[in-house]
Amino acid sequence: MSILYTLVRYIYLKEFFYLAYCFMQIFSLGFIIIYSQLFGITDFYKDICIVFASFFAVAFAFGFFKGQILPSIDSKKELFLISSLTIFAIVIVFYHYMLFSYLPYTIIYLLLLLSVIFNIKEGIKSTLLHILAWSLVCLFLFILQIKSIYIKSGYVDLILIAFMLEAVLFTINLANKYKELKMANEDYENMLLQQTKLAKTGSMIGNIAHQYRQPLNNISYILINLRNKYEKDKLTKEFFYTKYNQIEEQLHFMSKTIDDFKEFYSPNKEKENFLLIDSINRAVNILQSLIKQYNVELNINFNTSEGTKVYGVANEFSQVILVLLKNAIEASKDEIKPTININISSKNGLIEIEIIDNGKGISKTTFSKLFKPYFSTKKEGFGIGLYMVKLIIEKSFNAEIKAYSLEKGMKFTIFLEKSF
Repeated sequence: MSILYTLVRYIYLKEFFYLAYCFMQIFSLGFIIIYSQLFGITDFYKDICIVFASFFAVAFAFGFFKGQILPSIDSKKELFLISSLTIFAIVIVFYHYMLFSYLPYTIIYLLLLLSVIFNIKEGIKSTLLHILAWSLVCLFLFILQIKSIYIKSGYVDLILIAFMLEAVLFTINLANKYKELKMANEDYENMLLQQTKLAKTGSMIGNIAHQYRQPLNNISYILINLRNKYEKDKLTKEFFYTKYNQIEEQLHFMSKTIDDFKEFYSPNKEKENFLLIDSINRAVNILQSLIKQYNVELNINFNTSEGTKVYGVANEFSQVILVLLKNAIEASKDEIKPTININISSKNGLIEIEIIDNGKGISKTTFSKLFKPYFSTKKEGFGIGLYMVKLIIEKSFNAEIKAYSLEKGMKFTIFLEKSF
C-alpha cells in the first residue's frame, strides 16, 4: 500500500522524493520476502536489496528536507551547539540501528536528523515532524526495553514492526508535506500574478501611448491650421468653432480611452453574469491601435445570441482574450495579409470561443511547453501570459482551454458553460 500510495503521489505531484521513497520500499519489500525465508532465496539477494534500499533512502532524505547539506555557522556559540547536537544525533542513530537492525531506515533517520540540526535556524516543519515521531518511538521502545522482551519471548522480529511504523509515520508526514507543497505552489502563483500585474502596467502604458498618438497628431494639425488662419488674418468665427469642436471630439476620445483602460485593469474580483460580447469587445478596443498598426483583418463571428452570458469575473475574461489576441497579432503581423478570426458558438449549454490566426505557428517541441510558466518564443516575452490564461480559465471559470497547431497558424479554443 505504501509503494502504491507514493507512486500515485509521484505521478500526481512529480516530486522526486516520492519516487525515491517508492523504490526504497520496493527493495525493502524484497528484503522482507527474502528475510522471511519462505521461498529459500539466498542472502546474497537480501544484501542487494539493502544496498539499493539504502541508496534510495539517501535520495529520499535529501529530496524530502531540501535544506543545506552543510550548516551555516556564524558564531562559536552556534558551532558548539551544532557540534553537540551532531554528537548526540550519532549516538541516537547508533541506538536506532541497534534497535531495528535495518540500514535504510537508519540512513533516513540520520540524514533527516542532521538536516534539522544543520538548518535549525530556518526550521523544517515536515522533516522535524518525521524526526520527532521516530525519536518518540525509539524512546518509548528504549524505556520499555521492547527489544529484550521480543528476543526472550521469541516474537516476530522487531524489524517488521519498524516497517509498519515507518509506513504510518511517513503517511502522516506526507499529509504535512503536501500542505507545504500546496502553500509553496500558491506562493508561486501569487508571485506570477504580481509579475503579471507589473507586465500589464507596462503593456497598459504602451497601449495608451498607441491610442493617444493619433488624436494628439490630429490636435496638433488642427492647432497649426488655426494658427495659420490667425496669422493670415483669415480666422473666421465659423472656422474657429469647427476646429474647436474637432479638438473636443479628440479630447473626448482620449478621455474615453482612459476610462476603458481604467475599467479593464481594475482589480474587481466579484463574480457575476456578464455579456460575452462586451468582454470580448473590451479587449479588442484596448488593442485597436495595434490592429491598425499591422493592418490586421479581425473578424468576430458570433454564431450564437449576442445576449449570451457567462458567470465569472468579466475583467479576467477580457484579460484572457487580450493575451490570446495580442499573441495572435504578434504571430501574424509579418504575413502579407494578417488575419485573425474570433468564432463564438454554443451548443447544449456549452460555449466555444475560437481564436485563429494565420501566423507562422510553432514547432512540435515548443507546442508541448506552450502553457508552462516562464516559457516564451519572444525575446522580450515574460513567458507568463499563456500560463495565466490557463490558470484563469481553469481556476476562475472552472472551464477548459486547448491549443491546436494548424498547417498555417494557431488556434486556441475556450470551452465555457453558458450562464442561464
